[in-house]
Amino acid sequence: MSNLDPKTVEGFGHEWSRFDQSGLRADEAQKAFDLYFRLFPWSSLHSQAVGFDLGCGSGRWAKLAAPRVGTIHCIDASAEALAVARRQLEDVPNAVFHHASVADIPLPDGSMDFGYSLGVLHHVPDTAQGIRCCVAKLKKGAPFLVYLYYAFDNRPAWFRALWRVSDAGRALISRLPPPLRTVFADAIAAGVYFPLARTAAALEKAGLDVETFPLWAYRHGSFYTMRTDALDRFGTRLEQRFTRPQVHDMMERAGLVDVAVGDEFPYWCAVGRRA
Repeated sequence: MSNLDPKTVEGFGHEWSRFDQSGLRADEAQKAFDLYFRLFPWSSLHSQAVGFDLGCGSGRWAKLAAPRVGTIHCIDASAEALAVARRQLEDVPNAVFHHASVADIPLPDGSMDFGYSLGVLHHVPDTAQGIRCCVAKLKKGAPFLVYLYYAFDNRPAWFRALWRVSDAGRALISRLPPPLRTVFADAIAAGVYFPLARTAAALEKAGLDVETFPLWAYRHGSFYTMRTDALDRFGTRLEQRFTRPQVHDMMERAGLVDVAVGDEFPYWCAVGRRA
């Protein structure tokens, strides 16, 4: 397998084994799905559409996408994560599983009716190549949805400076053994995520705009999600971030047309059709 960072793949295997999303409330899972798939043109797909989930992780997205389509191919570079997905989707008869990297997707070129990759391709060495590999599997006109970490290009300077401090912490924590990564991530979830998120909720209730408040997006989220995302954020070795124009450019260069990059949270979600 190529275009992957082995330590990052190993980290995600540990993450999804620990947080397999079985502890996530159904309404919270659906709300997250609706946010990330806001731009996706479900109405353009027929009931027997065949597509793929690149970097399926625990299978949390595939579980909600599967009832809308004919077949969904769940692909992940981590055998450990794929085992979690198999377990979580054991009652989903139209899910098919593949242990492969984005550069080695075991599907014929030009064969898929749709594809998506959420929160994955910013964790591979060559993100642009990863998008191209996904697009190559699509039929002409088929949609592809991607979510890539944003470079805080829509945030003030102080917000970006705060992120740089946290990123220095990630660089250290992500190199620790898995048990210690989990301890630190749980401490950050309890000592940083939870109080800031609940403060944002209180400020919002008081009528204030909290979108620039740190960790505002978690204001209505569960502690389970905060623990999961703290480990995701601080336990991952390789992370890249992109501006909105960069995301748009990579998608067009990969052969997508009608590219739309969302201007609402989560940043940046983008969709396009294969030319």
